[in-house]
Amino acid sequence: MNIGAIRGAITVQENTPDGIIQDTSYLLQEIIKRNHIFISDIISICFTATDDLDAAYPAVAARQLGITQAALMCFQEMKVINSLQKCIRVMIQVKTESAQADIQHVYLKQAATLRPDLVEK
Repeated sequence: MNIGAIRGAITVQENTPDGIIQDTSYLLQEIIKRNHIFISDIISICFTATDDLDAAYPAVAARQLGITQAALMCFQEMKVINSLQKCIRVMIQVKTESAQADIQHVYLKQAATLRPDLVEK
């Protein structure tokens, strides 16, 4: 068994608890589905949010999905001039049989502009 790191990001329409939690949930579900992850294999998740998202912790979405044994941390994303706004980023560490090169990183909505090389055509 290997340890893999999966990256992803999504933009949120509105700075509301529902907006943050729903979009974070959607992102996590897509990462889990595309990488065939069992929740019990998730070791930890680091979330970052841009400074214009402060209505809820993104980690709430993980807990609502049943990710209750993994370590979760939320951070504020570094502020960079002209960077993408209302964006939540994640890095998930998982136990996996996949090689790092086979892991599918997931960038949704406007966050797809962050890594166009990884976005599904």
